[in-house]
Amino acid sequence: MDLATTPAAPALPPDPDAPGWRREPPSADHRRADAAAAGALFAGAVLSLVLYRTAGVYDEPASGPVSLACLLATTAPLAWRRRWPAATLVVVALAFGVTVSLSVPEMLVINIALFMALYSVGAWEPSRRRAAWVRGAVVVGMFVWLVVSLFQASTDQEVLAEFDQVGAFSPLVAYMLIQILTNVLYFAGAWWFGDHAWASARDRARAERRTRELQVERARVEAQAVTIERLRLARELHDAVAHHVSLMGVQAAAARTLLGSDTARAGTALEHVEDSARDAITELHGLLVTLREQDPGVGPEEAVASLDVDRIPALVAESVAAGVPASFLVVGDPVPLPPLVSLNLYRIAQEALTNVRKHGGPGARADVRLRYLDDTVELEVADDGMGRRRSGTARGAGGFGIIGMRERVAADGGTLLTGPRRTGGFVVRAQVPLRRETADV
Repeated sequence: MDLATTPAAPALPPDPDAPGWRREPPSADHRRADAAAAGALFAGAVLSLVLYRTAGVYDEPASGPVSLACLLATTAPLAWRRRWPAATLVVVALAFGVTVSLSVPEMLVINIALFMALYSVGAWEPSRRRAAWVRGAVVVGMFVWLVVSLFQASTDQEVLAEFDQVGAFSPLVAYMLIQILTNVLYFAGAWWFGDHAWASARDRARAERRTRELQVERARVEAQAVTIERLRLARELHDAVAHHVSLMGVQAAAARTLLGSDTARAGTALEHVEDSARDAITELHGLLVTLREQDPGVGPEEAVASLDVDRIPALVAESVAAGVPASFLVVGDPVPLPPLVSLNLYRIAQEALTNVRKHGGPGARADVRLRYLDDTVELEVADDGMGRRRSGTARGAGGFGIIGMRERVAADGGTLLTGPRRTGGFVVRAQVPLRRETADV
C-alpha cells in the first residue's frame, strides 16, 4: 500500500430511487441503430405496400406518391424514438391515422411502427408523468377512432349485406369484438413492455450504484488503513527514536560535565552515546525492513519478534547507565507471549522509562515489574520522582507518549492505567489478556 497517496473514491451515479431520476441518454450506437431500424421499416413498408396493392385490398387505394409519403412519415420518426420519444409517438400516431384514412394499402409495418413508438415512450421518456399522459391520449384517441369506425360499419347497408346474420351473436358483432380485443392486447402490450424496459433500466442503475457504493466504501477503508498505518509508523518511530535520543542526550550532557575532571568516565558516557546511536539505527533499519515486501513465508509477527519482553532488562540497564536507577522484577511463571503483544509491552516499557528520564526529576528511581497472572500479563513501570508530571495527561514528544501506549494496549484488547502515585511519582500499568491457548503453552 502506498502511504504517499490515498485512493480516490469513485463518484456515485444518480440515485435511481430519487424523484426525477432519468436513464442514461442514448449513445451514438443507439442513435445509429434507431436510424438503421427506421430505414429497414420503411423498406419493409414499401415491399408490403406492393404486396397489398397486388392483392387488391382496397378498391380505390391511394396513389403511389401519396402512399410513399405516408409510409415515410410513419416510419422515419422512429430514428429519434429514444432521443424524443413523446414527440415521435405523436408524429407516428398522426401519420398512422392519415395513412389509414387515405386507404394506403399497407397494414403490417405501420402497426409495427406505432407499437415501437408507444413502447419507446414507456422505455425512454424521462418524465413519467408526460409518458403516461401522451400514451393515454394516443390510446384513447385510437379507441375513439375504432369505436366510430365500428359504428359506421354497423350502420352501413353495404357492410351489413356482406354478413348473413345480424343480432347479438352475428358475424358482424363477432368481427367487432375481435377488433376491440386485438387493439386492447396491442396497446396494453406496448404499454407494459415499455414500462418493463424502464424498470429494468432502473434495476441496472441500482446495481451499478450499489457497485459504486462498494467501491467508495473500499476506498474509504483503504484510506483509513493508510491513516492507521501512518499512525502506527509514527508511534514506532517515536518509540524507537525518543528512547535512544533521550539516552544520548543524558550521556552527552554527562560527558560534557566530566570532560574537564574525569576523562575516563566521560569516555564511558560517550561510549554509551555511541551504543545508543547504534541501537537506534538498528531499530530503524528493522522498522524499514518490515515495510518492504516480505518473503511469502514470513509473517508480520516474525518480522518484529526481535523486540520483545526479553529485552526489557536491557532497557533497564540502559536507564541505569543513563543515571536513572531502575530495577526489574518478573512475578509469576513466564509464558510465551504472542509476538505483537510482546513487542507492544517492550515499547510501553521503553516509553515509560524514557518519560522517567525526561519528566521524573532529579533523583527519580524507576521500578519495572512484569507479572504473569492466571489470565493476564501485566507490565508496571513506576517511579518515585517529583518532577513535572502531575496528571495522567502527560505525553511524550510529539504527543505520542501515553496516547501511543494506550493505542498499543487497546490493539491487544487490554487496558492501560496511568496517573500520579499517592506517595509521589508516576505509574504506568498495562494489562493484556492472555488467550487460553497461550496459557496452555
